[in-house]
Amino acid sequence: MSLKPLGDKVVIKVKDEEVKTVGGIVLPGSAQEKPQQGTVIAVGSGEIVDGKKVPLDVKVDDQVIYSKYSGSEIKIDGEEYLIIRQADILAIVE
Repeated sequence: MSLKPLGDKVVIKVKDEEVKTVGGIVLPGSAQEKPQQGTVIAVGSGEIVDGKKVPLDVKVDDQVIYSKYSGSEIKIDGEEYLIIRQADILAIVE
């Protein structure tokens, strides 16, 4: 299955980080804070500005940092994805 976001939407594969305490205990996902970094896997066709379509600034495979509680979480084949607006992306990690 593939996802094709619409307009100014971006699909991000959420970065899965295993968190270990100083004592070596691995924390389950439910005890961790939400990650705010991921990889762009699909981008929409662009944003409409003043009646014209403007392409998005991010592209597939970009590593990005996004707002903490933005977008809609979805799970496909056990993988966690996030669909967000480009405006919710704070930075591209280079």
